Amino acid sequence: MATSGRNTLLSVSTNVNNSTSESQNLEEDDGQNLWSSILSEVSTRSRSKLPSGKNVVVMGEVGSGKTTLVAKLQGVEEYMKGRGLEYLYFNVHDDDIDDHARCNAWVLDGDLYHKGLQKFAVSTENLEDSLVLFVVDLSRPWLALDSLQKWGSVVRDFVDKLRVPPETMRELEHRLVKQFQEYMEPGSDLEAVPQRRNPESEEESVLLPLGDNTLTHNLGLPIVVVCTKCDAISTLEKEHDYKDEHLDFIQSHIRRFCLQYGAALLYTSMKENKNLDLLYKYLVHRLYGFPFNIPAQVVEKDSVFIPSGWDNEKKIAILHENFQTVKAEDNFEDVIVKPPIRKVRVHSFSLYGCANLLSFLVAGGQTSEGVLANFFNSLLTKKAGSPGPGGQPTGGGSNTPGTVRKSGEGSSVTISLLHSYLCPLSW
Repeated sequence: MATSGRNTLLSVSTNVNNSTSESQNLEEDDGQNLWSSILSEVSTRSRSKLPSGKNVVVMGEVGSGKTTLVAKLQGVEEYMKGRGLEYLYFNVHDDDIDDHARCNAWVLDGDLYHKGLQKFAVSTENLEDSLVLFVVDLSRPWLALDSLQKWGSVVRDFVDKLRVPPETMRELEHRLVKQFQEYMEPGSDLEAVPQRRNPESEEESVLLPLGDNTLTHNLGLPIVVVCTKCDAISTLEKEHDYKDEHLDFIQSHIRRFCLQYGAALLYTSMKENKNLDLLYKYLVHRLYGFPFNIPAQVVEKDSVFIPSGWDNEKKIAILHENFQTVKAEDNFEDVIVKPPIRKVRVHSFSLYGCANLLSFLVAGGQTSEGVLANFFNSLLTKKAGSPGPGGQPTGGGSNTPGTVRKSGEGSSVTISLLHSYLCPLSW
């Protein structure tokens, strides 16, 4: 019995010791797991930092608003425009990992003489980290298509001369095709399925081929077309008699260009601060992989946004339904014509007369602003055929200084111009 009792005590003691040992082991395992989790999180954070060396190369005509656009992205109101190749940047911040990076922005001069400076912004090494942004001035829409084609050719020639290894170039081109095919419209039932994925296919990896005119100029570079000064649309309608069909005609041609290059399209206005925040979000989405859930916008004619992958020929054809005086196949330059320059007729007689009077006033010391202002005001109010000094009608052969021969509406315009140029001489 005693032996049995001792055995029982030993058994209980052994169980207690084993239980204590297991408890200690569990605590040690928990501690190790905690440290492993912390170290893993720190390691993940270090690996998930925003990449550096991302580039945006901005191209477009002189005066299209390239530098102003980048300055707005940077949050700078006052800036000094440079020549050749300007360097600016804008900051990118990731709240999730509390990290920030600086995105390089290179603005190429609109003069083709400087196109060789691209090599300082983009190279074989950073091609995959670069994005090209074409700027189009909507206040001069007659230049839009020619400008896009010109700068598109500039980039194509440059990339061809970079001598990128064929396997690298194929990978970059395939990346653009895949991105285009796998585009998903945010906030719709199609979000779970890419637009160009075959819904009847059992294999989700099977993607539908691109259209005939889609990515025919695949440069391996993401491209964004930004139409600046969209606030000028109202001016085009009022002063140049642009109709909705003209605006749709312009948009359709720009969208066809974007399809060829796989580009996104945005209409912006620095004056009205329109779509600038949208542009920033889309750029960091394409360059840094930030989430982006803003759908395409094609309803408002001055707020167009078409992300890369959304558009196709059928959607563009919707614009053609409202054409009345133009046709979809019409040449762009035949429909969107540069307005004629209004010429001002200047009469030689009025020039000689005013010049004589100016010489007389200067010689007599009467060069006060009031004297000249009164003189030109009297000319503007004088009517053709009214009696001049000595009872002679104006324009009837009298050599009296200041008489003006009226022909149409040229006289008052001429005198107004002379007033603006000559009056400063008396200040």
